[in-house]
Amino acid sequence: MEPKTALEKAIEAAGSQRALAAILKVSQQVVSYRVQSGKGLSAEDALKVEASTGMSRHELRPDIFGPPPEPALQATG
Repeated sequence: MEPKTALEKAIEAAGSQRALAAILKVSQQVVSYRVQSGKGLSAEDALKVEASTGMSRHELRPDIFGPPPEPALQATG
């Protein structure tokens, strides 16, 4: 089984192709075409998905945004 693409992760986070289409302000057919043709998720689209679903841009497109930032250490005591 191949790892999920950024677009597949975005569809999963949104809940459906139709829901992702609404987030990206495109038709569901555009999302379907991108899946079938292997077109990816742009950096701008990753930011829209992050804002709408809470899924990290770093998880969606680590090639653009890099790995997730390390959580800040909390001072104890």
